[in-house]
Amino acid sequence: MTQKKNPDSGLDPLRGAAILVTGAAGFIGSHLVESLLARRVKVVGIDNFDPFYDRSIKERNLQAALADPSYTFREISILDQEALAALFEEFPFTHVVHLAAKAGVRPSLQQPRAYYRTNIDGTLNLLELCRQHGIKKFVFASSSSVYGNNKKVPFSEADFVDHPISPYAATKKSGELLCYTYHHLYGLDVFALRFFTVYGPRQRPEMAIHKFIRHIDQEIPIPVYGFGKPRRDYTYIDDILQGVVRSIERVSGFEVFNLGESRTTSTNELIEIIEDRLGKKAIREDMPMQPGDVEITYADISKARRLLDYRPTTPVEDGISKFVNWYLENKSYAKSPK
Repeated sequence: MTQKKNPDSGLDPLRGAAILVTGAAGFIGSHLVESLLARRVKVVGIDNFDPFYDRSIKERNLQAALADPSYTFREISILDQEALAALFEEFPFTHVVHLAAKAGVRPSLQQPRAYYRTNIDGTLNLLELCRQHGIKKFVFASSSSVYGNNKKVPFSEADFVDHPISPYAATKKSGELLCYTYHHLYGLDVFALRFFTVYGPRQRPEMAIHKFIRHIDQEIPIPVYGFGKPRRDYTYIDDILQGVVRSIERVSGFEVFNLGESRTTSTNELIEIIEDRLGKKAIREDMPMQPGDVEITYADISKARRLLDYRPTTPVEDGISKFVNWYLENKSYAKSPK
């Protein structure tokens, strides 16, 4: 279906909205909550503080938003059907932004059942509650991982994505299919957003850019998989937020969107940028590719430009500079995972 832009009425399109954000204490979720609160939108956030990384990091992510009277936070798992049902009874949501998931490609190879339960059953729980309560606006965080080792670049939303190469990727593709089913059967408006390697302040500590910055600063060896040749479309957090917020404003029908910078950077190039910003050389441990990893991610964002007016503005050189500055000011915040 083709999504048309909302006409410019001069009013905030989210005026009067009440938005549920799942995964609200995480990296993207906490930034999104603050962005919505700045628009004076009523927001309810939930998170289960999954022990994938230190709880104290997520608690600190929440601090700024919790001071806003328009924000309500609850510690709830998306697998807890009873707690979710009570939440939907309590709040008259107009939109659900579903960011919560078990994250990470490599851990999904060791815990495929846990990823299936959280990422598929949890998504189904939310879709069912939207159906039951007549909530028509749903934004789903998917992933560039659904493209697998796609040989055609840049990746287009129209590309074949039935060959995921990790359980994590398979659960994200499954989530998109569930969303379409609820759109078809019940008229739920859904935008599924395929994020391309999001980074920036508050990024999860095990992710490559955060880990490289921390280890190079502390003179700890860094594992460089694929001998530094794989290329990624690194997307700065401010640009992802632009795409997510515009999706919340405009969600109608069913659409899938790539959200990336539409530029690739090799791991070797990334390390050189970090070395330059820190003024330190990396201690490298070059290794072959890991199972589940892809050779390249590269977003065709022409659809998002056309329908969301998505305009990323942060090249990786600038984004890394901002991230390094944040890291140097927040070393205790950015502590290593267990």
